[in-house]
Order: sequence, then C-alpha cells, then structure tokens
Amino acid sequence: MAIFRKKTARVVRRSDAVEERTVRNVGDKSVTVRKFSTAPAQSEKQSSSKSGSKQSTRSRGNSSKPKSDNRQRSKPRSQSSRSSSSRSSSNRGSSTRRSRPPVEIVQPPETARKQMLVRSSPHQTQIVVLEGPVLVEHYVARSDQKSLVNNVYMGKVRNVLPGMEAAFVDFGEGKNGVLYAGDVNYDDFEMEGKKKRIEMALKPGDSVLVQVVKDAMGHKGARLTNQVSLAGRYLVLSPDADVRGISRRLSDEERRRLREIVGELRPKGMGVIVRTAAEGASRDDIKADIERLLEIWKDIESRRDKVSAPDLLYKEPPLVLRVIRENFTKDFRRLMIEDKPTYDSVLKYLEGTEADLKSKVQLYKDELALFERFHVEDQLRKALDRKVWLPSGGHIVIDRTEALTVIDVNTGRFVGRSNLEETVLQNNLEAAEEVARQLRLRDIGGIIVIDFIDMEILKNQEQVLLRFREHLAKDKMRTQVFDVSNLGLVEMTRKNVSAGLLESFSEVCPTCSGRGILLHEESAAAGVPLPAAADASDSADDDD
Repeated sequence: MAIFRKKTARVVRRSDAVEERTVRNVGDKSVTVRKFSTAPAQSEKQSSSKSGSKQSTRSRGNSSKPKSDNRQRSKPRSQSSRSSSSRSSSNRGSSTRRSRPPVEIVQPPETARKQMLVRSSPHQTQIVVLEGPVLVEHYVARSDQKSLVNNVYMGKVRNVLPGMEAAFVDFGEGKNGVLYAGDVNYDDFEMEGKKKRIEMALKPGDSVLVQVVKDAMGHKGARLTNQVSLAGRYLVLSPDADVRGISRRLSDEERRRLREIVGELRPKGMGVIVRTAAEGASRDDIKADIERLLEIWKDIESRRDKVSAPDLLYKEPPLVLRVIRENFTKDFRRLMIEDKPTYDSVLKYLEGTEADLKSKVQLYKDELALFERFHVEDQLRKALDRKVWLPSGGHIVIDRTEALTVIDVNTGRFVGRSNLEETVLQNNLEAAEEVARQLRLRDIGGIIVIDFIDMEILKNQEQVLLRFREHLAKDKMRTQVFDVSNLGLVEMTRKNVSAGLLESFSEVCPTCSGRGILLHEESAAAGVPLPAAADASDSADDDD
C-alpha cells in the first residue's frame, strides 16, 4: 500500500472576510468555532469605474478575482460560486425551484353564438354546449353513477394518519373519503393550547361535518373538506370563512359596483365570492341569492346535531340545474330541451333566480333527434378518439397515464408553403386552439404536458402561448400554464373535479388491464415461441 503524506495548506484566494471566533464546550473538551462572513461585493458600476472600461475588466485567462457579470453564469461551479454573493436571492432560487407563473388576466376571444342542448333518457342525462356548430363542453349524469360534488354530509372519522396529515371519513357513500389537514376548520374544535394538527382535532369515532369537493376516481376515494361553501346563482357563500372575492372575468367598473352591493349585504362573519354570472345583477337579485343560501345553511346547522353519522345533510340539485346555475348566462342564444319534465323544472328554477332567461328556453319537438340535428353525435364519437385532426392537415394525439395527460402535436399531412418555421408556427397555433377545446370537451384535469413542435424564434413561442391562454380563458375550470421548458414542453394544470368524457363512457380492457398490449409472459419466462412465430412454423410444416 502506498503511503500518502499530508501536504501543507496552500492559499488559494485571499479576501477581506471577517472572522468570528467562539469557544464551546463539547463534553470534556473546549472547541473553537471559526466563522467567516464574506465582505459585500462591489457593484458593477464601482468595479467598472475602477477598471476604467468593461473591456479591461474581462479576464481572458485564469483569474483569481470573482466576477459578477452575467456572462459568467455558464462557467464551472468553482468560478460561479465565487460571485454568488453579488447575485440576488431571487436569481439563486430560480435555478433550483420552479416559480409559479404570474397571475395574468387574459381576455378570451369573441366566440360564435352559444347554445345549450339537453337530452334526457331513463338511464342518463346529457348536456352539451355549442359555440356556433362546434361542440365545446359536455356533461353527463348516469343513473348508476352520480356526482357527489358539493353535497354536505355528517361523517364519522374511521382513521387518522398523522404521517399523511389526513383522516379517512365514512360519509355513507361507499368508499371512505379523505380529509386533509389543510381542509380542516380548526376553529370548530377545542384547540386551546394545542397545535393545529389533524390528530389533535379529530379522533377515530368522532362526527365531523364534511363536503365533497372531488368525486372518487379509480382506487382513490372522494376528497372532502371541513370548510363548507354553498354555491348560488350569483355568488358562493362561505359560512365558516371570512373571505371576499369577485370574479376576475368582470370589468373593473362592474367589480366596483358589485363590491359595494356585497359589502352592504354580506352576512357578518361569513365570506362571499361573487361569480361571473352576477354581471348586471341588481341589488335585489343578489340579496335574494344570499337569503336562499342562508336558509340552506340554517337547515344544515339545525340538523347536524340531530342526525347520526354518517348521514346526508344537503344534496345538490340535479345536473341540469347545476349546469344552468354555473354556465347559462345572457350570452347564450337559446337552451333547447327535448324532455317535458326537465323543461318544466328549468323554467321553475329560472323563475326564482333569473326570469329574464326564461325566453331563451325552448322545448324541442321535431321528429329528428336533437343531437343528430346539430351533429353532436358525430363530434362526440371523434372526442372519444385519441387522435384529433387539425384544419390544415396536422393532428394532435392525446394519451392518459396514471400521473398525467400527454398531448403530442404533429404536422401530419401539412407541409406549408414558405419555410419550415412558418409552417411549424401555423400548425402550433391551430394545435393551441384545439388543445384548449379538447381539454374543456373531454374534461381532462390534473397535470397536462403538451409537446408542441419546436420553434427557433422566441417571438413565435410567445405567440403560441398567448393563443393557448386566450382560448383557455373560456374554460370555467381553473387552469395554470407555465412557460416553455428547456425541453420545449408546455406544462399546465387544470382543476379536476369529476370523471371526464373518456372515463364516463369506457371501461378497462379485461385482457390487457388497460395497458393496450398483449403480454406473452411464457415467451419471456420459459422461452415458449411467440404466437406469430409458432403460426409461421406451423404453416411451413404444412407446406412440406
């Protein structure tokens, strides 16, 4: 074995750092701790004034002095770390943590006249929204699979997991729901002198008021919250939270008007969030909406201590009324319904909320089916396919995975006219519009990654992102779009509340278990020939 000698310490760099010495007792020994604080780096102006010019301060060889010029960021770690004191903390954070995109209010482009169609049958109810002839939204309620979102229950805690900061609650609807620590209203519990942790507030067997915010999907149970909010026609009432907000989709003048009205009518100690549908609503309309929601909350409060958990305290209205409450506004041309009982219930609802919209509701009586007349059936069939064609000949491919949704953009048959960059830009602009429409139509939520075709010009990238955000502004669901990543991908999130179009009309393949492939395990494990190879050998034997 070779013997290595210790080398004497060698001075690498001298600085004006200040040394601080402290003596600490560790066991029976005294240890001297030496701490060095780096002197403040001089600004670029001072360094440039001392050197006389920027050209003279640039080092073309190996220099021992730190440099704060932005050009030095691409240098190795040993040199860039020397100039770290002259960089701001925000620059340091941006290299290690992905910052959220700034809040940006993008106005949606003008759309064709919208109309809503309702088709009812004994086993399901379907509602679609058309912009001109194009299908953009679809809602379905099946008799065997109903949405529980916004229903309020008195649940019973079954298990509390401090390590997961969550509790599993039985609310009487099959699989237990999950209640996270951040969704607990700790003011309702006796927490004096205790930390605000879920295991301190809830114990197995306790009864707790919960509301469903997300339906159960796959093997995951429904997501619950202890912070109840009640949705009305013009606003959302939060009885346990003193929050205030107004939709950003409204103009500044309308927001100021609504803020004054809500400030006078808001119940003390309760929060109110004004919706987009409140545009143009009078003071009496908003007052009536608040009174309706207060009656619902008083009924929940009076029953919560009388029922035995688990039990239902408040149930949301049927799908048709929920969609009308959330979406049907004055910018719709008409609402056509082919079922007489549904037609009567919609008129009754609008009579008590917004009577001006009753004239837009029509009962469809033609012999030709409603969806067939407006070519909805053909568009729904295409919406269930993974490939969507673009007007110019390109196409997008949509694939769902366990963690996220991936959308790939291709030029397909589109070859363009002038140059490659212009061809790619036009194809990506069409894809941006179509992707935004498909997300609404298919109700795709969660993490979404879009692989647009690479563009060399930064201005073109910004143009595609702006077009994408403009068409996403039509979406009622909350979305968040990040800039183009280093790999040329656009990452985004979309609020996921219930099962989408594909999940509502599909089931997992029993043969491949949803993988889309047929496995030949015996060929891999035991060396058995593949079926194709076996068939080929059999045919060869027959020829002989």
